[in-house]
Amino acid sequence: MTRRLVVAITGASGAVLGLSALQLARTLDDVETHLIVTRAGRETVHLELDMTVKDVAALADEVHADNDLASPLASGSFPVTGMLVAPCSVTSLSAIAQSYDATLTVRAADVTLKERRPLVLMLRETPLHAGHLRLMSEVTASGGIIMPPVPAYYLKSDSVTEMARQTVARAFDLIGMPLPDTRRWTGREEDA
Repeated sequence: MTRRLVVAITGASGAVLGLSALQLARTLDDVETHLIVTRAGRETVHLELDMTVKDVAALADEVHADNDLASPLASGSFPVTGMLVAPCSVTSLSAIAQSYDATLTVRAADVTLKERRPLVLMLRETPLHAGHLRLMSEVTASGGIIMPPVPAYYLKSDSVTEMARQTVARAFDLIGMPLPDTRRWTGREEDA
């Protein structure tokens, strides 16, 4: 049975996270990806990646316009395995926390929560104030998972791309789609 993964790229810095999610999903035989790129996310892709939005979209099985509230992703009757918002802006976090379903990104996240499916928000903001923390708490209380893209420094990655891929691979774990090549902590290596 095909698993469906929704990937939303919003306007926060870190478009490489959404790109990595699409690339990693392609390594799994039974995963169908559904991509949403917000208006601000399009600008972030343009500014941060050496690719166009069209190039990024070509990595997805299906692409949905963020203003298309008639998309299948807007209904709980369209089964998905989970949703990853990578990166997640504070604007998107706020709308998701308040169920402000004016865009497909927010509606799809709201549907994911109401259907009790995994929703992982890779929030890209620092430092945080009390309002941000309150919104994160509200999403968590509704069943969402807040996963700031904090790299695993112990893996001693050599590039931003490698750190992003490893962090997104951990998000795949949370969605229930573990990747076989994910580097994992195996304990402290003793000095020889």
